[in-house]
Amino acid sequence: MEEYPAVDLSHLQLSAQAVAPLPAAERIQRIRADRWIGYPRALETLARLQTLYEWPVKQRMPNLLLLGPTNNGKSMIIEKFRRQHPPISRPDQEQIPVLCMQMPSEPSVVRFYVALLAAMGAPLRPRQRPAELERLTLALLRRVGVRMLVIDELHNVLAGPDSSRREFLNLLRFLGNELRIPLVGVGTREAYLAIRSDDQLENRFEPIALPLWAVDDQACSLLASFASSFPLRRPSSIATEDMARYLLTRSEGTIGELALLLTQAAVAAVDSGEEAINQRTLNMAVYAGPSERRRQFERELS
Repeated sequence: MEEYPAVDLSHLQLSAQAVAPLPAAERIQRIRADRWIGYPRALETLARLQTLYEWPVKQRMPNLLLLGPTNNGKSMIIEKFRRQHPPISRPDQEQIPVLCMQMPSEPSVVRFYVALLAAMGAPLRPRQRPAELERLTLALLRRVGVRMLVIDELHNVLAGPDSSRREFLNLLRFLGNELRIPLVGVGTREAYLAIRSDDQLENRFEPIALPLWAVDDQACSLLASFASSFPLRRPSSIATEDMARYLLTRSEGTIGELALLLTQAAVAAVDSGEEAINQRTLNMAVYAGPSERRRQFERELS
């Protein structure tokens, strides 16, 4: 372990305090790792998911629609919940209480069932008929004890023609009725438009939105949490309205982009010896926002 002058690390969370004395290379590895920030809307969503998970079995189960812009924390919340309810290995059969799958980019009933089987780790036989796939999938879902099915990228249902979209919405309704488990759809605003096109499904899915971040007390609290989670040896004074305005403008308001910007600034803080996120390290950060990346790509194509 490298030697450095004793400094006050009280500005850091305990887990970050333990990492701060490590060499630069190890700290940068920790900085770049995923981190969970339990901001209020995320915690509320986790609590709602837990309520659905514990819901008593009934003929018409409640469902949830988690909506928000791309890269705004939806998948992180779902992954956090899945880890709270991990698969259970048993001698006779693995149990998967929370099954997560991704909606195929070109939706069809067959591809959906194949994706479900793949999510359960089931071996696939070529050229199975839809009826056989349906029977096999339902049987396995019951056998592994799925209590909640999470369908990510639900907005992909709009990628198909109207007939495919209606077929898939009917499939969602069928699964809910047949399995009597909560369904959780995850996607952008377009996912809500798809569900809203079916009156029965719209009544079954409760929407929860993760909007873009605004300059307010919650944003400042979020920045304070980020600052205390990076193993930097000096305090990062970023939990201010001015800094929140600058950071949210540059990252365009999504928590995923904000985390990437702050991560790159924290890496620059270690590399430069600045040891704090400030205007200097933010200027050094190797980061371009979504719009800037698109403009750069378009320039390269032209």
